[in-house]
Amino acid sequence: MLDDGPLLYPYARSVDQDRVAHHPVVVVGGGPVGLALALDLGLRGTPVLLLDDQEGAGEGSRAICFARRTLEIADRLGVGRAMREKGVEWRVGKVFHDADLLYEFDLAPEGGHKAPAFVNLQQPYVERFLVERIRAAAADGAPIEIRGGNRVTDLTAGHPVTLAVETPGGPYRMTADWVVAADGARSPLRGMLGLDFEGRVFEDNFLIADVRMKADFPTERWFWFAPHFKSGDSALLHRQPDDVWRIDFQLGWDIDRRAELAEDKVRARIDAMLGGVEYDLVWTSIYTFQCRRMRRFRHGPVLFAGDSAHQVSPFGARGANSGIQDAENLAWKLHMVSGGASETLLDSYASEREAAADENILASTRSTDFITPKSPGSRVFRDAVLSLARDHAFARRMVNSGRLSVPARYAASPLNGPDALPGGPHGTRPGCPCPDARVGNGHLLERLTGFTALGLNVDPPNCDATRLRIDAVDSPDVARRYLGGASQAVYLIRPDQHVAARWAAVDRAAFDAAFRTAQGAAA
Repeated sequence: MLDDGPLLYPYARSVDQDRVAHHPVVVVGGGPVGLALALDLGLRGTPVLLLDDQEGAGEGSRAICFARRTLEIADRLGVGRAMREKGVEWRVGKVFHDADLLYEFDLAPEGGHKAPAFVNLQQPYVERFLVERIRAAAADGAPIEIRGGNRVTDLTAGHPVTLAVETPGGPYRMTADWVVAADGARSPLRGMLGLDFEGRVFEDNFLIADVRMKADFPTERWFWFAPHFKSGDSALLHRQPDDVWRIDFQLGWDIDRRAELAEDKVRARIDAMLGGVEYDLVWTSIYTFQCRRMRRFRHGPVLFAGDSAHQVSPFGARGANSGIQDAENLAWKLHMVSGGASETLLDSYASEREAAADENILASTRSTDFITPKSPGSRVFRDAVLSLARDHAFARRMVNSGRLSVPARYAASPLNGPDALPGGPHGTRPGCPCPDARVGNGHLLERLTGFTALGLNVDPPNCDATRLRIDAVDSPDVARRYLGGASQAVYLIRPDQHVAARWAAVDRAAFDAAFRTAQGAAA
């Protein structure tokens, strides 16, 4: 685990504390979402100030499971390599009922991707890598500043936004054109605007235990329903870096939290699971969870991202991953609006990411209802599915131990243009995230920077987007994932590497019309 070294960004007095300064963009919250957003904006050249009431990473490993799309975003931001090198890559999961293996799955059956299916890495490492990258970018001239020990105490969402900030050196005020609340599930900024969540609170408790041990378990995700070791109604085992393993036990709703966190009781559960394996306790916590979101993610000049905007259960690793995708969706739009584009482009952030949150909440709710059935009838159904799954493939498809995070397709986005590619693959329709593919000695996503006109077996039209041609003979992966049954294609790719439009052939006028739409002209 990350040790208790120097604070990542200790409080330092700012000259702003002697005046009322104005900032184009203020991001509130120093978790992975806020840091990724600030880094993305700064790399694009938009001045951004990040305020955090803490001075560095929080306690415990918290989020640990980062999906391929998050790793692809991290690559673009310059932290992907550090995450992969420090993290533990995995792709295989196993699901047990009692002591029986029901089935196993492989999350990366096809090759050609630069990023692995998943990397397990404690959240404090991710935050440190992002902060180090921000410092390096700032040293190279990127307009990014982090202020630790700066707690926002009041916010008025006018034009401009006014913020009151409390620090160890006293209070001060500032103004901003745009404020992004990435301040977590208990979001003080959400409360300051009188806003709240809508959705379900699930009546169950889960014990998290991070333990350090030398064990010969494979680097796989293991999930038990009704585990034979009787340490909980369900259990989960995941490997992390530094010989640390994450263990989750389902405890039920009516528990004594203090008693359950007592070391002897925690150890009794772990001992039953691990047998005679020696280990050290690193961190323990008990959590409940919600599947909820704000009704709207944009409130005038204040936008909400990550846990401040939506919450899901931990099953499926959809929390941090969806938050990083919020940041990527918002960064390029906020950059364009700060540069003079219509602010209606930000409405597409809200509509796209609200739809993504609904998708994640639905998947998360279904997983939770299967793992923690709340009625006798649902329990009978769940147990029947589990009893059939070992011997019958049809039942395995119904087992839900947490549908793992996948990026959203913005099917109804106002930024989408034509889908005019007969025979084109289902996975690269407008709104879809671009799948990676090997191209020569590199990968496709490395070449998709900004708006891109991608021609496959054909030159893309002359346009204001970056033009890129790839011939199928040079990349079978690209041909399979982007051409399907078509002989040639032109794609318009957004800065967040989602498909905006595609054609078998397109002239300059039609391409430019789709380009304007993708930039929010028709949003």
